[in-house]
Amino acid sequence: MNTTIWMALALVLVLEGLGPMFLPRMWRRMILGMAKLPDRLLHRFGGGLVVAGMVIYCMLSSHSGG
Repeated sequence: MNTTIWMALALVLVLEGLGPMFLPRMWRRMILGMAKLPDRLLHRFGGGLVVAGMVIYCMLSSHSGG
């Protein structure tokens, strides 16, 4: 796998870990609140995140390659 992908994954893990590390109660409330949401809403939210991530990745890839 490309080194850039591994670096991006590492950054995601660092950012995802900040919530439970610094604000564990707030993070837990957020997770419990999300667990109560309907599956359809979570499906759309996840799809939106994937699309946004791919758009950002493509924009950065084309910018650095040109």
